[in-house]
Amino acid sequence: MSSRKTELSRVTIWGAVINTVLSGLKLVAGIFGRSSAMIADAVHSLSDLVSDMIVLVMINISAKGRDKGHDYGHGKFETLATLFASLLLIGVAIKLMQHGLADIRSVMSGESLETPSVFAAAIAFLSVVVKEILYQWTNRVGKKFSCETLSANAWHHRTDALSSVGALIGIGGAILLGGKWIMLDPLVSCIISVVIFIVAVKMSIPALLELTDASLPDEVENEIIRIISGVEGVLDVHDLKTRRLGPQIIVDVHIVVAPEMTVAKSHDVTIEVEEKLRCEFGFETQISIHVEPSVDAK
Repeated sequence: MSSRKTELSRVTIWGAVINTVLSGLKLVAGIFGRSSAMIADAVHSLSDLVSDMIVLVMINISAKGRDKGHDYGHGKFETLATLFASLLLIGVAIKLMQHGLADIRSVMSGESLETPSVFAAAIAFLSVVVKEILYQWTNRVGKKFSCETLSANAWHHRTDALSSVGALIGIGGAILLGGKWIMLDPLVSCIISVVIFIVAVKMSIPALLELTDASLPDEVENEIIRIISGVEGVLDVHDLKTRRLGPQIIVDVHIVVAPEMTVAKSHDVTIEVEEKLRCEFGFETQISIHVEPSVDAK
């Protein structure tokens, strides 16, 4: 657990540092480079910084394990962070759409927007490269440790990169083509906002299911039953209950054994069941097994 916490914290802290630097650079580029898109992009990066701080706090809380007030551990704090990060992404998508539509209406009504500078375009390009690298790193670590919170936070980095792509296209189009071509910036921003919204909704659904104690998918439960049924001494499996707790799963199940089996032998059977399930689903898997004698065996 300490190794998991250390690596998750490291990538999140680096993300926070990079977001702080990029936010400052984008704000300067937006103000002195006459680019409203760059200023909006700076605000977007600041939302990533807020997300980094939330994820960092939640990772440290979820790593505490069990205590007197949390018999099952603190895994759901991680899930709560995933949901919060998803909702933050939805908010960012809505704001980007509103900002883009407002600029499009302005251009369509004959208003002219200031032509941004090459400096703003250079910072936008830098942001695209840096944030995509940060996305790849963060997403890889999130998948390695089955941390949905970090995976959600990785998408914050990618949406920032996509936002910077929109800014780069808009700034480049405005510089090279001028006139109404400046509308490329808000138009691309609107398209990106739709992509961000869809990704955020997809990330929020598993978090909501976990927080409402939804069962694991049928294919996972069938695999659990298959593994338990394969243990010597288990005659039947029933009353299976499952749910997720952050990166862990919780399994409650009844197994049927021969009525003449001794308590010591039935204990050995449950130990073997637990070992096989943890081998398949991870060492942190929480398992509760109720042993019943077969009423049909004689």
